[in-house]
Amino acid sequence: MNSLAHKAALLFLCGLVTAVAQASVEKLAYQEQVITVGGERRVALLPQGYRLELLTGALEGPRLLTFSGNGDLFIGSRSGKVYRLPPPYTMPQVLVTLGDYPHSVAFRTNEILIARTDGVYRVPYRPGQEKLAPDAVKLLAALPGGGGHSSRSVGVGPDGRVYVSLGIGSNCSDQYLGDPYPFNDRRGGIMVLREDGGKARWEAYASGLRNAVGFAWHPASGVLYASNNGPDHWGYEQPPEYFSRIDAGSFHGMPWFQYDGQRMQRDDCIVRDPPRPMQDVVAPVATFLSRSAPMGVTFVPKGALDKRLEFDAIVALHGSWGTQPGGGFFGDAATRRPPKIVAVRFQEGRAQRVDDLVTGFQLQDGERWARPVGVAIGPDGALYFTSDSDTHGLFRLKKYP
Repeated sequence: MNSLAHKAALLFLCGLVTAVAQASVEKLAYQEQVITVGGERRVALLPQGYRLELLTGALEGPRLLTFSGNGDLFIGSRSGKVYRLPPPYTMPQVLVTLGDYPHSVAFRTNEILIARTDGVYRVPYRPGQEKLAPDAVKLLAALPGGGGHSSRSVGVGPDGRVYVSLGIGSNCSDQYLGDPYPFNDRRGGIMVLREDGGKARWEAYASGLRNAVGFAWHPASGVLYASNNGPDHWGYEQPPEYFSRIDAGSFHGMPWFQYDGQRMQRDDCIVRDPPRPMQDVVAPVATFLSRSAPMGVTFVPKGALDKRLEFDAIVALHGSWGTQPGGGFFGDAATRRPPKIVAVRFQEGRAQRVDDLVTGFQLQDGERWARPVGVAIGPDGALYFTSDSDTHGLFRLKKYP
């Protein structure tokens, strides 16, 4: 077989394998459900056999959510409040009120970690504790602050280390996680905390992510994945939003390079030379439509939701303010990307495609009755998610026999 024919055969086989893998990811069938929110009857579209519930609307600006080992639910917020909700998650309690945007929390042995714009904080915590004294919350490690994309997401990895994500200031801010940038400009990616001899300092883990609000580890492979918001200055249709595999040292290009759905392109909005060449840029493993604003990420562990969704990623799409045709704010609200919950379908540890999971949050005139932000799988195997505007509350998607 000559080399050209050999290459053609290889391409055919690769395409065949990909087609078989995609075909083996079971499609979802959907049903409509009426749900009452704020006294109004709304219609959601969700997988057959599931039910969507509003557990509480008594939250102020809720953001990312985390379950502790004893089953309590904790939610960060824009309002400065960190909430604790014991089962059945219908009666929020204010665990502590802090300044500087406590966006997310995570847990280590005998302590809770709280990510604020200027740093990750720590405080001793025992399961079931109902209150924290604000002055007991101490800085663990400072983070670059500053305006624009001021949320900070914290998580504890399978290796026991503390990870945090933070975005760059705007579309084309000259900021990068690495040398030779000064501390306050080291933004745009995921950092990991090194704790030696009682000293804590951040190290770059992955760079070139404009705003990776959500990240989580695949429960089978242990590989880290993150969502990433693209910029606004390319209009309504470009560039797509990212869902990316995150490896130690990986570079994802922004703001110097943008992925247009086919290839990487140099973005001329930033004139400073890129810190790494285009060939170093890691392409996303899946994309969402531009202006979708992906937020929280979680994975479905074995035994949760249902068999079809095991080891898939769940991503909250917040929906942006961009309108057709150019992506500006003042167009027809009905043309904005709708908020939704989606599933990144995995097969044998690889992302295959993106399917809708819960839709219907946006009405025909562009009004929205919920905008998902945080997502997490509860100890009951159900999916919980927050909405931080229109409805400021907590929802649950649960499978019923």
